[in-house]
Amino acid sequence: MTSDNQQRPLSRRALLYGGAATVAAVAGGRLLGSRLDAPTPTTVRPAAAVVPPVTEVHFAATDGWASMPAGARQNPPFWPDSLAPSPFDLYVFGFRDVTGMDDATVKAQRGKAQISAPLLAFDQDTDIKLTLTNLGLSVRPDLTDGHTVHWHGFQNAIPLFDGVPELSISVPIGRDFTYFYRPHEAGTYMYHCHFEDVEHVQMGMTGVVFVRPAQNKSPVAGDPPGTKYAYNDGDGSTRYQREFAFMLTEIWAEAHYRDAHIQTTDWTDFAPSFWTMNGRAYPDTLVPNGNPTSTAAGRLQYQPNSSLITANEGDRVLLRVANLGYQNHSLTADGISLTTVAKDAALLVGRDHSKHYLTGNSVEIGPGESRDVLFTAPAPGTYLLYDRDYGYLNNGGGSGYGGQMTEILVSPAGTLGPQTIPNT
Repeated sequence: MTSDNQQRPLSRRALLYGGAATVAAVAGGRLLGSRLDAPTPTTVRPAAAVVPPVTEVHFAATDGWASMPAGARQNPPFWPDSLAPSPFDLYVFGFRDVTGMDDATVKAQRGKAQISAPLLAFDQDTDIKLTLTNLGLSVRPDLTDGHTVHWHGFQNAIPLFDGVPELSISVPIGRDFTYFYRPHEAGTYMYHCHFEDVEHVQMGMTGVVFVRPAQNKSPVAGDPPGTKYAYNDGDGSTRYQREFAFMLTEIWAEAHYRDAHIQTTDWTDFAPSFWTMNGRAYPDTLVPNGNPTSTAAGRLQYQPNSSLITANEGDRVLLRVANLGYQNHSLTADGISLTTVAKDAALLVGRDHSKHYLTGNSVEIGPGESRDVLFTAPAPGTYLLYDRDYGYLNNGGGSGYGGQMTEILVSPAGTLGPQTIPNT
């Protein structure tokens, strides 16, 4: 292998507090989703104005179908869903990247929801415009749900753009709304729909967004141009060569079935059926990004974000982990030391700027939280990254491994080329 692209593959209010080989390259930002051909309109202000360029992104909110691993224990009638068209088996809501599409093409995305949502990445202090279009629900046209985009944990002083319907607005069916952000703090955040948030988050309207530090443009002394950092650390301690983002969630198949079959759900009975990373459960977590044409991967065309980690021996690897499930999780990697450098988009430093990074073989993360974790790739081989709670390592309660688990594939030094896109 000579390229990384060739490598194989509770209180609701407390929970939501805070206020794949696919890229749309934009000025200061990068969008990863399920499309390969998305030109991104970018508006640049006159050179005389000392302000950053505006990065524009367009999302559509709709419903659709996804797929859990073949061979998972069936739980009739809730899973697999009898309404699901082959090869799918689970009803979902989700966001979809429609950047650069004309109006007719945008409307044609109705019923093609993506989970988890596209991975968003922007540079610190870049102006961002994110337009959300509500396409409505194809399976449940009787529902007139609005949708919003809420950047969880993002410091936004303007309630209008916060995405909490009680403070801002929600987008009705057939309409759109443009959010404006200017992120001043680097770090890993997440976003989700805040309308009917218990339901919409569980149904799949969640995604990871991270902000790259200004230090990337002014490397610390001794580091060459192009060096990447997770934060403005001042000493290069968060430098890395490869990065991978993970959204941790749980899927309660019964609730998804009830939404599709016009039934109500008692959310206090929450009992997950599947535990996922980027909308997939093991072994689907290992399938490459995007929408491959193979039969097995075709099931995952609306779950395009892989969780497979690839690196060369000695590479410094950054894991950006977000949890928008309803349960606590603890990720571990046998034989690898994991160093947590930031929690909830805040570098672990004291008032005197001393570093307080945490090193061990596990990373704890609660609902609504994020972690930035670094490790050095060990000797070539295959290593597992998985949830320490073995109850979360199954699919539908069936036998064999499943759930929140993926692999770290380490190649001999120099095997894989430089990584230019996260999660590849």
